[in-house]
Amino acid sequence: MPLSFYKKPGLVVYVTCGDPGLATTHAVVLAAIEAGADVIELGVPFSDPVADGPVIQRASERALKHGTSLAQVLTLAAEVRQDAQSTGLVVFSYLNPILRMGMEKFCTVARHAGVDGVLVTDLPVEEAGEYLQAMKLHDLAPVFLAAPTSPDARLQRIAEASQGFVYAVSRTGVTGARHQLADDAQKLVRRLRRVTKLPIAVGFGISSAEQFAEVGKFADAVVVGSAIVETIERNRGREAEAVGEFVGKLSAISYQPSAKTS
Repeated sequence: MPLSFYKKPGLVVYVTCGDPGLATTHAVVLAAIEAGADVIELGVPFSDPVADGPVIQRASERALKHGTSLAQVLTLAAEVRQDAQSTGLVVFSYLNPILRMGMEKFCTVARHAGVDGVLVTDLPVEEAGEYLQAMKLHDLAPVFLAAPTSPDARLQRIAEASQGFVYAVSRTGVTGARHQLADDAQKLVRRLRRVTKLPIAVGFGISSAEQFAEVGKFADAVVVGSAIVETIERNRGREAEAVGEFVGKLSAISYQPSAKTS
């Protein structure tokens, strides 16, 4: 599975699918890949995005007004996969849309579409038994969130259940760009290093090239979400171009160009 980072720091780009439309999302994703994104998180819009801040909430509302569904996101994934063979594709969703489709059907369609991994933001690892079985059966990589408040025993469990990479949440709270990053992120990465050899990607709040470089000094990869979604929101009519420019600035930052971290 191409959930690997061939440069350090690797770059994971999140988009809310269907904002402002699926065709635009497709163009934005391809622009991000061309500009250097290693992994794309295809965000499934949800009516009650409790883990998301105002930027992604607004994007979800706009996407839902257009009728964007999980099935359409999987179709989009298949179309992106035709154009990008080596980029990692992760479906980023709340659990409810997956349950409505049916776990087995979702996994079958996702694998057929060329999806590599799945991150279910509101599914605790302690309740993920059936989900993990389905992921394994269909050769999909489950990616779990690890928070600074998680005790060591839970980090161990998250590390054992995850594949591809572990998503380290830089701070508690909802998603959203921040001007400063908490020291909690670096401490959490150190704790995760003790229990896993998987790459560790840090996300939540990274909004600038300076922050990307800062986090890249101690993490294998950096997840940029709200800043991407906000770039799309601010640049109507030139969304793909604007995202490509932003991602290009981030992907130019590399400490070990020839190193492979997974």
